Amino acid sequence: MTKAGPLRAIMGAMLVGAVFLGSAYGAGSESTEDPNAAFVVKGKSGLPLPRFVSLKSARVNSRIGPGITYAVDWLYLKAGLPMEIIQEYDNWRRVRDSDGAEGWINQSLLSGRRTAIAAPWQKGKKVQISLLADPSRGAATVAIIEPGVVGQIKSCNGDWCEISFDGHSGWMTQTLLWGAYPGEAVND
Repeated sequence: MTKAGPLRAIMGAMLVGAVFLGSAYGAGSESTEDPNAAFVVKGKSGLPLPRFVSLKSARVNSRIGPGITYAVDWLYLKAGLPMEIIQEYDNWRRVRDSDGAEGWINQSLLSGRRTAIAAPWQKGKKVQISLLADPSRGAATVAIIEPGVVGQIKSCNGDWCEISFDGHSGWMTQTLLWGAYPGEAVND
């Protein structure tokens, strides 16, 4: 065998590995051009990746892999908690929570209902977040929200979200919420 032989074998193995990893992690992903976005990735479901959803149930297992035979890594005990779907495999969704923990949850336990957490990165700090009557910085305060509180998104215009926290509805700047992307418009 010449020197080119082993190199060709290594390159071939790398190509096979890349094809395998691409099919395992991005199976069925495709991209399309959108006039408002430079690049949109879609999962097998046809929905964009990443995207936000929420938990349907007050008891949801997050597993280390996409199936019931995989060990449970996290147990979520709050319905309505926002999750970010970052990958799809069959009827399983790889999700990320506001703390950055990742795991796999069956799609039947996820809802398209949009919720958000008020400034989770400020939890434990003495910070008060104003829920405003109108989408402007000078608007009257409707309620003071503590960091880490979960609310239900009514709509977002890319800069502000109309959101409800335990019966108090108002507006909050989108940059203070984990559950809506900066610049994202939401109409629930």
